[in-house]
Amino acid sequence: MEKQNSAAILLLKQATTLNIHTGNLVNWSRLKKKCPSSTSEELQGCIRETLSEWCTKIAPTLEKEAPSTLECTLTQATEAITPEEREELKVSVKLFLSGSDPTSIRMAVDLACSTLGVSQLDSVMIAPPPLPEGVSLTLEHLQPYWEELENLLQSHKIAAIGTSDLDKPLLEQLYTWAQVKPSSNQVNLASCCVMPPDLTAFAKEYDIQLLTHNDTKELITETSFQESVSEGVKDAVVADWSLEWVLRYSIIVKSRGIIKSKGYLVQAKRIRS
Repeated sequence: MEKQNSAAILLLKQATTLNIHTGNLVNWSRLKKKCPSSTSEELQGCIRETLSEWCTKIAPTLEKEAPSTLECTLTQATEAITPEEREELKVSVKLFLSGSDPTSIRMAVDLACSTLGVSQLDSVMIAPPPLPEGVSLTLEHLQPYWEELENLLQSHKIAAIGTSDLDKPLLEQLYTWAQVKPSSNQVNLASCCVMPPDLTAFAKEYDIQLLTHNDTKELITETSFQESVSEGVKDAVVADWSLEWVLRYSIIVKSRGIIKSKGYLVQAKRIRS
């Protein structure tokens, strides 16, 4: 085990991109033993447990050429969708961005499609990167990310696109400006116990579905991410790893309304000094 952990540390040290896939959380017996108090706690636990188990699968002897992109995946927990069952399933995604590069959206969508074995995601909802304290989200902040989503929709990688936590004025601005209109908008009921009437009226008029969520404002901080990695790979140097995005997916059986599979994909990049 010690040799395997040393091998994991070396792989992390030589990589420039880190991809983590939790596999299907529906089958995670360890999560059922202790129910996480929040989505943030769930994600931190998933990163820690995935990396910890990944370490045990590494061969202690490594090739000289270590991969620049490290794929930390629990292959036995991953369930790709077969072509025969695709029509019966709805694949929904919420993408939490940490970095400011809009092209990371395409990278996240491509990785989700290849991981889940599909050519198109049924819906993608975006949560823009957190802004500095005191700075409010504006249309200008949203535009580059929305344009990237529109491109993905037009190239048939996504069937529908949505937003998260937009109030009525900002949702109206986005709707007026966008070529492809938002099909949905998530509202955090922790910040408002009932849907704002002006938002409800606007969504109804323009056929925008209003959904609820209980995600924290920032799903996971850089510090929490680094702590989770260091707990998963003991003694690893993590200070130079920067979180790019977190993608949460759910696969629902349309006819029965049950969740067949759900999980997280996470990408981080090494910051070169």
